[in-house]
Amino acid sequence: MTTPLELMDVARTLALEAQRLVAAGRREAEVQHTKSSDVDIVTQMDIAAERLLRQRLAELRPDDGVLGEEGDDVASRSGITWVVDPIDGTVNYLYGIQHWSVSVAAVSGPPEPRAWTLEAGAVADAGGSVWSAARGEGAWRDGRRLRREGTPALGASLVATGFQYTADKRAAQGRLVAQLLPQIRDIRRLGSASIDLCHVAAGLVDAYYEHGLHPWDFAAGALIAAEAGLRVAGLDGAAPDDSLLVAAAPGAWDALHDALIAAGARTI
Repeated sequence: MTTPLELMDVARTLALEAQRLVAAGRREAEVQHTKSSDVDIVTQMDIAAERLLRQRLAELRPDDGVLGEEGDDVASRSGITWVVDPIDGTVNYLYGIQHWSVSVAAVSGPPEPRAWTLEAGAVADAGGSVWSAARGEGAWRDGRRLRREGTPALGASLVATGFQYTADKRAAQGRLVAQLLPQIRDIRRLGSASIDLCHVAAGLVDAYYEHGLHPWDFAAGALIAAEAGLRVAGLDGAAPDDSLLVAAAPGAWDALHDALIAAGARTI
């Protein structure tokens, strides 16, 4: 039986390999097609990086499944599925903004957030730092242990978030932010869910929430945040999914969740 630490080593290796490929191709990056809207883009490097991840997983873990953003799903024969995002923050990447990452996670059970168990994950960011975690073993950034201490009050919290690509969803999310902003220290929007979750784990922001995330957007980052001591959950404390993800210190999670509900989070 492969342990979470062994799976984490694979995740680290593959995330960093794909990050180096993506970083090297930055000058040639161009839009290949769009998805949910005209601003939801895919570059040729998204496609190339996911191809690399799938090829390497076929070599290293041939019986495992794959759930990725840019390719067809592969069913698992081992009980382990890899959830991969070849570039999380593609718009940042295209514009040369250094807030993007490659995210690689291993889950057991069904490859969907409501039913899976997060086993291991790694996020390799634009600067080459590797954030990682293994279930029950902790979280790290470049080998340094991550552990959040303290519980800031909601009014003193710096909160990260993100927005969806369709105009009606963005408008609703904008209205929610307008109601939340007077209740917190400030908002940050970096454009990469996986990095936002890593930043919460490191205490670079106090909390994070977002609607409309896909499994590959948050799988690795959610485990990193949880193993750093944060509560990561969705509406009413259920498993996070596309309806909502909130990550905060356990003592502050309820206050942020309740403020989001009061601002209309259930309607987005």
